[in-house]
Order: sequence, then C-alpha cells, then structure tokens
Amino acid sequence: MAQTAYSIGSEKEKGSLRRIVQKLLSQKYLYLLVLPGFLLVLVFNYFPMYGILVAFKKYSVAKGIWDSPWVGMKYFDMFLSNPMALRTVKNTVLLGLYGLLWGFPAPIILALLFNELRILWFKRFVQTVSYFPHFISTVIIVGMIKELTSLDGLVNQVTGLFGMDPVNFLSESQFFRTIFVSSGIWQGIGWGTILYLAALSGVDPTLYDVASIDGANRWHKMKNISLPSIMPTTIILFILAIGGILGNDFSKVLLLYNPGTYETADVIGTYVFREGLQGGRFEYAAAVGLMLSVVSFIFVAITNGIVKRFSDSSLW
Repeated sequence: MAQTAYSIGSEKEKGSLRRIVQKLLSQKYLYLLVLPGFLLVLVFNYFPMYGILVAFKKYSVAKGIWDSPWVGMKYFDMFLSNPMALRTVKNTVLLGLYGLLWGFPAPIILALLFNELRILWFKRFVQTVSYFPHFISTVIIVGMIKELTSLDGLVNQVTGLFGMDPVNFLSESQFFRTIFVSSGIWQGIGWGTILYLAALSGVDPTLYDVASIDGANRWHKMKNISLPSIMPTTIILFILAIGGILGNDFSKVLLLYNPGTYETADVIGTYVFREGLQGGRFEYAAAVGLMLSVVSFIFVAITNGIVKRFSDSSLW
C-alpha cells in the first residue's frame, strides 16, 4: 500500500515537472529575451554582495575577504561615534528632503501642463527640449553651473543690474543646497514626465468630453480626471523616491563642493570617499555603505506600509 502511494506521488511529481518543462520550452524565446538583463543584474548587483563581508572584517588584501579576521560591528560604531557623522547625515538628509520636496512634484506639474497643450507640434518641441538636460553628463552640468555662478558669470551679471555686489556662489556654503537642488530639477524634470505622460495617455478621452458637457473647465478636468489617473504611478514613484533620500548624486556633490562648503555640502558619500576609499579604509567605506542601504530599505518599507494602509497602490 505504501509502495503504491509512493508510486502515485512519484508519477504526480514527474507529471508536474513535465508540464513545467513544456511550459518553459513553449516560452523559450521570452526567457532568452529576459536572459541578458537577468545576467546583468546577477553579475553586477548580486555577485558583488559577497563583498558586504568586508564591513565586518579587518580586511587584508593578502588574506582575502573570507580569511580576514572578523571585527564585528567595529566600523559601524566608529562611524556613529565620529563627530563628523552628525554633520554628514544632516547634510545628506536635508539634500534628499529638499530634492524630494521640490523635485518630486515638478515632473507631475509639467506632465499635466503638457497634457493640456493642444498644438501638437509645439507640445512635441517643448517635450524634446525638456528631455535634453537628462542626456548631459554630470561633468558638463557642473561645468555649466560653475560658469553661470562665477564672479563674472551670468547670474552675477544679472544681479549686478540691480546694484548687487558679485558673489562667488560655489564658495559660500549657504548657496550650495539651492544650487544643487535647482540644477537637479532642471536636469531631471523633462525625463521625469515620461511615466506620467504614459499614464495620462491611457485616460479615456470621453471622460473629458463628458466633463465638458457638464460645464467643467480645464482646471476641473485636470483636478478630477487627469490627476487621479496618474495617482497610482505617483504613489509608486514616491515610495521609490523615499528610498533615494539618502542616495544623493554623489558625483555631482563631489564635483561641486570644496572645503569652504563642507558645512552644508559634505554628505555621507563624499565623506566615505575621502575617509574610506582615498584613505584605503575599505572596511569603513563598506560598513557605512551597508548601513545606508539598510536605512534606505527601512524607509521604503515604512512608506510602503503607510501607503498600503490608505490606498490600493503599493510596491508589495
């Protein structure tokens, strides 16, 4: 009896395995299409996670990662007890929050304005122009900023017309956050509208026609039709943006800041670059990087939980 039950179970498992193989073979071209992206993520995102061990070891190049001695949470405690940690965390969080506060709504507003344009060629022209800054490298963006804000740059020439004295903006710490956030908005606002415009393109045009018959003007249509239609997309992107609060544009900060602006410009990324990488303290850099990743994930999880409680849209 037991032998019979075992045989039946084995036949079921074989049949199930056979169906899985048949399904895989029937969709082999789809899996081949996904394979390059899967391998890319596997090689450059998952395999390097083995290096996380460095954060808990006194790393020695000669001994390698696995044979280096364990030191536990030493480097985490070292960062948290460092007097510079508070300043770098504060600057990182403030830059991230200002970028979220001013930068996140900007593409939404621009997408809604694009959606209201009725002259098709003008709409396409403005969209194309707004996309251009996204394709300009960070190095060129920083070079443009330095030229515009220099003592004889365009900004000082304009302010000079009103009798103001020239200011070297990039040497004054109080201007750094404004320059960083505003240039980031200019660089990403056009590209950020793509997903919102895609969501707006799926709205049934008859909804606008019915609203017009009911006497709704453009503002009412935008408020009651366009904005609700992109709300699920907005919520998903907002959750992801929360996770990026601590992930400032490191290369841009590194190229823009100088010792005179460390007070407001020195973020965790640049501090770790100086102390961990330039100083050869790879364990320290790995520990701080891991800590940032964990905190960012916690931010995303908390935000996702809150959003899930009050709406139907969430990451999971």
